[in-house]
Formats: sequence, structure tokens, C-alpha cells
Amino acid sequence: MSGCDSLPAFGFAEPLQEGIIIRRKSQFTMAVDFEGEELAFHCPTTGRIGNIDVSGRPCLVSLARGEGRKTAGTVEAVSLARPGDADKDWIGVNQNAANRYVEHYLRCGGLAEAVGGALGEPRDDVRREVFLGESKLDFLVGDTFLEVKTPLQHLQVEVPEWVRTKRSAPFSSTGRMQRHVGELAKSLADHQRAVLLICCIYDNPGFQVVERSTNYDEVKAAMDASVERGVAVWQANFRIVPDGVTLQKVMPVRF
Repeated sequence: MSGCDSLPAFGFAEPLQEGIIIRRKSQFTMAVDFEGEELAFHCPTTGRIGNIDVSGRPCLVSLARGEGRKTAGTVEAVSLARPGDADKDWIGVNQNAANRYVEHYLRCGGLAEAVGGALGEPRDDVRREVFLGESKLDFLVGDTFLEVKTPLQHLQVEVPEWVRTKRSAPFSSTGRMQRHVGELAKSLADHQRAVLLICCIYDNPGFQVVERSTNYDEVKAAMDASVERGVAVWQANFRIVPDGVTLQKVMPVRF
């Protein structure tokens, strides 16, 4: 996609700060070495982050403001670089924040290829959390329903030799993807349209659906049937840095 660099970035209220993950304490917390002190930070994804061991990985954190917070802040991104490396590429891991990034670029016309409209043309017809049948979807943009998914269990990145990894767990994204797209298709009335947006907060070359036990031909047939009923699957790549998030690429997902 061309023209992304002309779109306004999503800026953080305060720049993210760098730390080093000591260990993942639980599904919901990570121990982080932040300015020489071990502090607990919220872990914004309860699942695995690829097959990497996050211990020792550099991270970007946002600091908590206000009273009543049980942690010092939130881990927003991790890097596979070494802590002392000057240049780091970051993988955004805050799945809860993905919708904020998507909404920003929907409103400034950055996702026009996926949802219609003119690239870079601001729009005010973006609604959050709308019902389609019995399902509550993330957005309604004009007359297009949009559901956002931010997969992290299968990271399509090259893992350096200094990064510890874990044994890959069985991965069921194909079944979940097929089921979710099918549900979207069944909920659509005649002439309605829905988009499933795969949101990657890193440079993903092209989202791949992976599951050893699923027959590809069956998945392909189910996806084709859903597309015929009005569901499209798109991918958006975002880049996260301490100051904010920029949209890098938007492209259709091929099965």
C-alpha cells in the first residue's frame, strides 16, 4: 500500500520507556527491570508470544497513572534484539490497544482499501462495538462491519540464536479463523459486508494460517464460501516505537 507515510501517526500521551523483562510471573504480570529496579508490569496478552521465552528480552512499557493500579504499568512491546543493541525492532503485544490504533487509522482514512472510501480522507462514520446478529463486533464503518484480531501465538519473524525458545504448542488458529469467518458470514444479511482485520504490530510479511490437523482444501472451501457471502480478510501491519504507532502496510489475506 502506498501513501501510509502521509497519514498522521497515533501518538502516545507519554513516550514509552525501555526495560528488560526478568520473567513472566503469571498470565497477567511480568517482572521487569526498570531503571535498575524490579517492578511488576501488566502483561496485556494472556496467551503465548510466539514460541519465545520473554525472559531477558527488552521491552517498551507505559507507566501507570492514578491511584489503585496494582502494577507499575503495562508492557506494550518486546524486542528480539539484545538489550545493549542501539537499534531495536519492536513487536507490539498489547492486544487491547490494537483497536485504538485501528480506530485512529479508520478515522483518518488509512484503511480505505479494506473498508472502502478514499485513502487519507477523514471520515466520521466510525462506530465502536456494534451488534451483528447475536455477535458484538469491534466497528461499523459506513455499512461495513469490522472485527479486529491480533494474533501473537504464531509470530512470523526470524528468531536470533541468542533468544531462548520454548517447544511449540499445538496451534489452532486455522480452526478458530474458519469458525469466526463462518459466523460472520452467517450473520450477514443480503448485500451486507464484513471485514476480518488481522492486526500485526510488527513487520509481518503475510499472515499465514497454520494448523497441522486441518485439511487445507476444506479450509479454503469454507473461506471461499464466506467471501461469497460478503466477508473479506485483510491484514494491517503497524510499527510501534516509543513515540507512537504508524501504519505500514494494508493487504488482503490469501488462503
